[in-house]
This record gives sequence, C-alpha cells and structure tokens, in this order.
Amino acid sequence: MRDIAIHVENLGKRYCIGERRETYGTLRDTLMQAMQTALRALRGRGSHHGKAEIWALRDLSFELKRGEVLGIIGRNGAGKSTLLKILSRVTRPTVGRAWIHGRVGSLLEVGTGFHPELTGRENIYLNGAVLGMKKTEIRQKFDEIVEFAEIEQFLDTPVKRYSSGMYMRLAFSIAAHLEPEILIVDEVLAVGDAAFRKKCLGKMQDISSREGRTILFVSHDTDAIQRLCWRCILLEHGHALADGDPASVVARYLSVHSFKGCPNAWIDLSHTARMGTGEARFVALQFSSQCAETAFQPYSKGPLEFSLAVESDAARSVGSVAVSLRDLSGLRLVNADTVLIDRAIPLRKGCNLIRLRIDSLYLNPGVYRLGLWLADPITVYAANTPYDYIESAFEIEVIKVESDGNGLGPNSVVTCDFDVVDVS
Repeated sequence: MRDIAIHVENLGKRYCIGERRETYGTLRDTLMQAMQTALRALRGRGSHHGKAEIWALRDLSFELKRGEVLGIIGRNGAGKSTLLKILSRVTRPTVGRAWIHGRVGSLLEVGTGFHPELTGRENIYLNGAVLGMKKTEIRQKFDEIVEFAEIEQFLDTPVKRYSSGMYMRLAFSIAAHLEPEILIVDEVLAVGDAAFRKKCLGKMQDISSREGRTILFVSHDTDAIQRLCWRCILLEHGHALADGDPASVVARYLSVHSFKGCPNAWIDLSHTARMGTGEARFVALQFSSQCAETAFQPYSKGPLEFSLAVESDAARSVGSVAVSLRDLSGLRLVNADTVLIDRAIPLRKGCNLIRLRIDSLYLNPGVYRLGLWLADPITVYAANTPYDYIESAFEIEVIKVESDGNGLGPNSVVTCDFDVVDVS
C-alpha cells in the first residue's frame, strides 16, 4: 500500500431528489418530524420512503499509484464531479470507502476555497494554511504563484472583483505550486483561454514527470486526456464503463452515443451532450456534398456544405462558428472556424440558419466524428466559456470516388479552404 496514492473500494453516493427542504422550522416541527421518522422505522419503512433517489456513483473501485496521471471522462451527469468531491472530502460517500495517502490540492469549481472579501495575496496564504503549510513555505512559493497566474497588478484587489478567468488562473497556480502530493483538477480548466490552458497542461505534465506527483484529471477535452494521462476511466451513470489506455477508452467514449448521420437530412441536436452557456446553441444540422452521383455523401477532395440551425436568446454577433472533423481516436483533423477568416456572424433573436461550405475535403475515405463550436472570441476570453460546444454530434462517412487515393487522412492534420455561404 506504500506506493498507492488513492484506493477506492465499492464507492457509492446516493441523493434524494424532489424533496423540498425547509429553511427554518419551529421546535414543534422538529419534534413532529422526529416522531414521524420513528414511526416509519417501527413500521419497517426507511426514512427515504416516498422520495425519488438517484445514485450519482455506484460500486466504483480503482487504485491509483503515486506519480500516475489518471483521466476521468464521461457525459454530463456520469458522476465525475461527485467522485472528485468525495476524494477532496467535500462530501461523504453513502457506501464504500476512499483512502487518500498524501496531501491533496483540489481545483473543483471556479472560486472554490477563496474568500471573496480577501485579496488575491491573502487568499494565497489562506489556501496554503488549509493545506497545512507554514507561512515561510508559502512565502517561498509566493512569487512563482503570482508569476504563473499573471495577475500581479490585481494581487491586492478583493477576489470578489475578479473575473472567472482570473479566479481560475490564481486557483490553478495555487493548487499546482503549493506542492500537494495529489492534485485533483475538475473541468474548470475549460473556462480558461487557449494559451493559459496550454500553460496549465504543461505545468501538470511537469509536476507529474519531474516531481512525481499524482494527478486526477477530469475533462471533456479528449485531446488533453490523451496527451496528459497515463490511464483513463470512463464513467457512465456512476459506473466504470471502461478503464485502461487513454486512446482506447476515449474511442469507446466517443462511440457509445454516436450514430452515423445521413446526408441531406436534418439531424436534431437538441438532446446531444454539450457544454456552454446556452445563450446561443445548435438545434439542428444538415450536411451534403451537393453531388447526386454520390447520393450527396461526402467524398475525398469533394465539397462539403453544412446548414446549421442556431437559436439565440438575443440579437448578437458571433465571431467563432466552427465545424470540426475528428478521427475515431478523437484527434481533430479539420477545423473550419469563422474566426480564421475573420468573419463575424450576426444572429437575431430566435432561429437562424448558417450555411458553411468546405471547398475541398482533404480526407481519406473513412468514418469521422463531427463537432460543433459557437462562441464570441472576446466573450470566451473575458467570461471564459463558449455559447455552445458539442465535441461529438454524430459520425460522417467520407467515401472514395477518385482512383488515385491521394487524400490526406487519419493522423494527418489538414487544411481545407472554407467560407460562410449564407446567414439567414
């Protein structure tokens, strides 16, 4: 057990849903509730009788050795954040046990562990004290934390005035530099800008490979999972659906809920797994090669046109509308993003139709997964979240028409010319 950092055995967490909780109660109410609970027990009915229950985790077991990097993936509601909260001692499990061997640094949600009235400087010392560090130890790491977080000019400002991006920068820097033996990082990195996310991933690789610290990393970014993690667990409805090599587990994750799209048919996206604010979102999509000879199926070196139905809760200008194609391992090969052609898309309140055309699809025949992205680059940098992001909407099959087969394909990042055809 000496080389084991985390040991989880038959872990389960149950929540009661639909129960109205009273904020205040009288002494009479408290006594009546106690009597009713005792009567139910005498009649053989548990205290949860008549209440809807949901198991966020069920019969989960695994071990993580010191110095390993474990990725946790799964759809929203799969139990990922619940697991991290149990391991971080934020909540208690209903059944099972989790042994943690070492000092834990957690980055679960933006602002967690910060006192809003204290300054950034004061919160650094507060978090260090919570980790059990002496003031001299924190002072030795102080300059590194501030430099990494890039918030020096706001250091003496109360953190309640920080943006979510500034919160995240400081929180990650504290968690990474105050030398926890086990670093637990939730999807919070998704709210950062691309440059800082890359910086954070590099830091995690460094503290794992050079310093031998254990990392538990939850993310919807399958590329980051495969680059950073040594091992990956796929959660589905609170159970471990797969546990092993990141590439194979990611491939299974992407294939569990995928289906093959049919060209020239509108595909409903309203119930597709996604993340984002939802202020504007994709509701349906249609794709076509505009070639009747191929039954409108996409083909190597041929055109590919997308019609995107987007709903917006207000009139706005969106600078980044993207359609991406990934191979079955999750590697992104094509990214047609309007930010690359400096084209802002005006959206009116309600339903909008955007037509985007790739002139020539340089992909070998095969099956690819389609992803969608909708954001305002300025808003993403300031508020640090897109309007809508669907990593894997469905699968598209690219067929072979030409005999020379010189298209580029899986494991080769390609550049395809594209443009916005129409917005209505």
